[in-house]
Amino acid sequence: MNRLKEKFDKDITPALVSKFNYKSVMEVPKIEKIVINMGVGDAVQNAKVLDNAVEELSLITGQKPVVTKAKNSIAGFRLREGMPIGAKVTLRGERMYDFFDKLISVSLPRVRDFRGISKKAFDGRGNYTLGVREQLIFPEIDYDKVNKVRGMDIVIVTTANTDEEARELLTAFGMPFQK
Repeated sequence: MNRLKEKFDKDITPALVSKFNYKSVMEVPKIEKIVINMGVGDAVQNAKVLDNAVEELSLITGQKPVVTKAKNSIAGFRLREGMPIGAKVTLRGERMYDFFDKLISVSLPRVRDFRGISKKAFDGRGNYTLGVREQLIFPEIDYDKVNKVRGMDIVIVTTANTDEEARELLTAFGMPFQK
């Protein structure tokens, strides 16, 4: 049993039920999935760059990423429709909790000049998006093997109906929001 899943069942659920006056425990918002997306713009000129990104994403998440392709052509970027330009992973269940635990307890504190993450990155429907500037904050990435520092987007999708509920849920999990 995962540490965060246990914490959710034992501590977070009763706390949220009392705070928002839910009639049933099934109303309590939970984390549905976490999507990690890495856009690789350089892949247009050099296809090998994408392989490195895919390899790093699979190291970080423990799951094989899906290569994302361009939806439409953009002449200014020398981009054709259908060209591979990124990689993404969707985590659910056990792997999702493992990744989330690692993100809030190990990776985010390793960010340089870290003062907490923004409270404004909710989308209005209870989902949170977090941008990471470099993949080096994850312990699985070997600094010497990195050929280029790449960022990624981490989207935490919750079943919450409002941003307030989602913020409360993520704070209860220990997400380091700014004061």
